[in-house]
Amino acid sequence: MLTIRDLSKTYANGVQALKSVSLDIPNGMFGLLGPNGAGKSSLMRTIATLQDADTGSITLGELDVLANKDATRRVLGYLPQDFGVYPKVSPEELLNHFAVMKGLTRTGERKDTVEALLKQVNLWDVRKRKLGGFSGGMRQRFGIAQALLGNPKLVIVDEPTAGLDPEERNRFLNLLAEIGENVVVILSTHIVEDVTDLCPRMAIISKGEVLLTGEPRAAIEAMQNRIWRKQISKAKLAQYQEQYKVLSTRLVGGQPVIHVYSEQALDSGFSVVEPDLEDVYFRQLRRHESLTAANAA
Repeated sequence: MLTIRDLSKTYANGVQALKSVSLDIPNGMFGLLGPNGAGKSSLMRTIATLQDADTGSITLGELDVLANKDATRRVLGYLPQDFGVYPKVSPEELLNHFAVMKGLTRTGERKDTVEALLKQVNLWDVRKRKLGGFSGGMRQRFGIAQALLGNPKLVIVDEPTAGLDPEERNRFLNLLAEIGENVVVILSTHIVEDVTDLCPRMAIISKGEVLLTGEPRAAIEAMQNRIWRKQISKAKLAQYQEQYKVLSTRLVGGQPVIHVYSEQALDSGFSVVEPDLEDVYFRQLRRHESLTAANAA
């Protein structure tokens, strides 16, 4: 169990990236969902011991993460949002180099580990190819291989599927699901479908604050009979946004289709629809925006 309590972080420019964040993250896949700039990367970097918090605590089992950074790094696998590779080096060579840095100094053990990881991420057949010729998805799978060196107890992946085509995205998510059977895996993303497909537990974060935590399925069920859909003209969009709690707008056939939150039945032009995690996500963001605006006023 990864336990985070009252974690706060303000940068030198005055931006408060984290505001008293508290989370309980058990073994398995945990989705951290939020828009760009929500504080997800700040939280991931703090857990990964790459920056200090101003206040709060993080523990992994009995390990004090913030006080014992070296010990934490020995049980941590981290795939940051911007993961660079040496383009003229093969995955086998680079992973071998990373393995030495992780403390795998015995040649036989290191060779076996590198081989097993490259097979696990389905890169064994291209182990001699230069990384500069890899697709985005292949690079991400290599990133996971390096993150798994040393049998980590905690794996952090930050926006791992951004920019991947659908096939590579599915392959990568299946790989994460396999890894998440045995360790804590935190998936930080703004892509709602990634969390819906993979994570039995999640948190929604915005502007450094946790807005919701729990099971995606339960959050979706709580929205039953409260999401209403209607196709409208572009000219009336502003009017509907003023009159209703519009969660999202999507163009279908050139005309806006809106999703509205309402606990009461709406007029005949609306139809009730099955909610999904995107509706939950936008409901939390819109409510937070309203509360923030009200407090500012």
